[in-house]
Order: sequence, then C-alpha cells, then structure tokens
Amino acid sequence: MRKIILAAILIALSVLTLFSTFFLSGSSVPAEPVTFDTGDTAWMIVATALVLLMTPGLGFFYGGMVGKKNVISTMLQSFMAMIIVTILWVVIAFSMSFGTSIGGFIGDPTEFFMFQGVSASTAWGTIPLLLFALFQAKFAIITPALITGAFAERIRFWAYMLFMVLFILVIYTPLCHMTWHSDGYFFKMGVLDFAGGTVVHMSAGWAALAGAIFLGKRKVQKVNPARITYVLLGTGLLWFGWFGFNAGSSLGANSLAVQALGTTTVAAAAAGMAWVFMDKILGHKLSAMGACIGTVVGLVAITPAAGFVSIPHAIFIGIFSSILSNYMVSLFHKGGKIDDSLDVFACHGVGGMTGMLLTGVFASSEINPAVTDQGLIFGETSLFITQLTALVMVSIFAFVGSYALFFIVNKITPLRVSEDKEELGLDISQHGEYL
Repeated sequence: MRKIILAAILIALSVLTLFSTFFLSGSSVPAEPVTFDTGDTAWMIVATALVLLMTPGLGFFYGGMVGKKNVISTMLQSFMAMIIVTILWVVIAFSMSFGTSIGGFIGDPTEFFMFQGVSASTAWGTIPLLLFALFQAKFAIITPALITGAFAERIRFWAYMLFMVLFILVIYTPLCHMTWHSDGYFFKMGVLDFAGGTVVHMSAGWAALAGAIFLGKRKVQKVNPARITYVLLGTGLLWFGWFGFNAGSSLGANSLAVQALGTTTVAAAAAGMAWVFMDKILGHKLSAMGACIGTVVGLVAITPAAGFVSIPHAIFIGIFSSILSNYMVSLFHKGGKIDDSLDVFACHGVGGMTGMLLTGVFASSEINPAVTDQGLIFGETSLFITQLTALVMVSIFAFVGSYALFFIVNKITPLRVSEDKEELGLDISQHGEYL
C-alpha cells in the first residue's frame, strides 16, 4: 500500500507540473517592467543561502549528540526536511502562509498554488516575490527539523515524514500567516516577532515536547555522543547561517540588517559564555557540548528581538536565556519523566519564549521605527501584555495541535520503532546504512 501511495504522489505531482500552465489562471509576468533594488536583492540571495545552510548545520549539531548507531538517521531527518518541505512550500504552503488572508488565520491556498504568480519579475517590496518566497521556504524547512531532536533514536522514518507534512500544513502555515502577514491575527494585535520566535522556535519547541511525551522514553537514555566534533561543526554552521536568518529578516541591505547582525552576534556569544560559566558554578567541567548548546540558545532567544533591541540589551537576552535554559535542562534530566532526547524544548521552546517576552521588555522605537509600543523598560506595558498573550496562545495551539498530529499519524502508521530495531539502531533498521 505504501508503494502505491508513493507512486501516486509522484505521478500526481508530475502531471500537475506538466499541465500547470494550462489550468492555472493568471500570469506571473507583470504588464510593465519592475525595477528592483540590486543591493537588497543581492543581500537577500545570500541570506536565503545562509538560512538553507542552517538545516545541514542542525543535522551535524544533532547528529553528533546521538549514539553512533543513530547518526545517519538523525542527520537524514534534517536533510529530508530540505527535500520534502521545499516541494510542499511551492505546491501550497507558501500560499497558505502569505496568500490573501482568510479571517486573519490562514492564507488563501489557491492564490499562489504551484507558485502561480510568484516570479522573479513580480515585486515584494524592493525584491522579487520569488526571492521572498524562497527565503521564507528556508524557515519552513528548518522548523520540523528542529523538532527531530526530541524523539531522536526511536522514531520510524516514514512516520516522521508524514508528521512533517502535516505539521507544516496544520501548525506552521497558520502561525506564519498570523504573525507575518499584514492581515494576520497576531500582526494586527501588534505582536513583534522579527525572525521567528513564535513561528519557528516556539512551535518547534512545543511540538518537540508533545512528541517526547507521546513517543515515550528511549530504552537506553544515556548514550555517549557519537561525534563532539560534529556538534562543534554544526554550531559553527548554525551561527554562520543565523546571520541570514536574522539579518535577512530585514528584507534588505539596510541599517536594520546591520543591527540584527550585531544583536545576533553578541547574544550568541553572551549565551555561550553564560552556559559554560553556569556549568562551572554548578561543579561541572567546561565542555564543548555546553559551549555549543549555550551559543545556540542565545541565537534562539535573540531571534524574535533581533531587529527591535539594542546591543547591550541583546547581551542581557543572551545571558538570561542561557541561564534559564541551563536550569530547564537540568530540571528535565533530574525529573526523568520526559525523554526529550536532545533538550529541544528546554533550548528552543524556552529560548523562544524568553526571547518573545524580552522583546516586550526591550523593544525600542529608536532601534526600529516600526515599534509603536515600546517595551517595559521604557515605561510602557501594552507591548509586553501583547507578547505574553501571543505566547500563551501559540503555546496552547502548538502543543495541543502537535500532540493531535502525533496521535493521527500513529493511527495511520506506527510512530515508534520496535524494541529490537531501536536496539539495533535506526541507521541499520531504517536505512540499511552505518558509519
């Protein structure tokens, strides 16, 4: 049955692409030539490539942390997100994210179906619409890849791919539309999310927690990381790519991009420093793993705030988020009730929520004129309340929705591998490959 379904999908997609010109209305070429800002366009091409690099970077980051017999499967989960989500984004997910708003919650799925009207000759601000769509695709790609760390070493690969598709359609696209579309519900509320605190990190963090709870604990929870060097390499690639993630979210080669690059740099450094200092204070050795995890937490936390806060405030965000996530990691490990394999919720979920709330504390109109209500530190309260309200709403939606998706997928095909296959390792049992 699975073979028949996969063959049908390939045939349907092939037919759709071959005949799309005939049954899709409208033209992707404007009546008059459009002039784009060459500097903005050049920067956004680079930023798009940088954000894509983050996903293989995440593969190395996660792959180095798991046991040796699960490295390939863990890294492949990230790589397959690049493949599957790219096609899904072109077919319908971009339209659901940025099409004409339906009630402020979702975009019209037919407007940009199969990238209808999305071309290099259509404008989105100062850059081509096609470039904007491809830039946003990279955000959609990395979000389900982030989730994989929570259920590493025990999920069936085909079940993961089905969950990934459903997650993009049911969880990611509504959040993306509500937050970043000009008619979106959160956007109209005044929620500030510069580069993905709600859309990417909170949604992934809560989905990760739901997955860890639903799948249950691994048979063996304490494993030696396969390659610490992979973790270091992955962190470097993530940090490098994150400049495209945050600075690219200015959508132009401008002063706001420079500000976001600066806040991203210092927040990551401050968080990495805080994590290893905390480890030392708590009696642990200064480890490469700790330095890497702390740095990534800082990158996560500054993401929603990157284009709204000053450099000193970014340092505070990095330090505070790192200490909080460090505490949450130790709390989860001591409790032992939830097996979030690679601490996705404690790092991405908690880091994203911290960044969202601190955006409501430090956002400044001097940094970004788009900030109409400033943060708590400037004596205004409305933005902080807005950020807190959105945080609660997104948390409930992402966790409950994701748990429901895990339940549905498990009814269609088992999510978890059998005990003997888990013992054998996913590299061999799922892919027939090994290091």
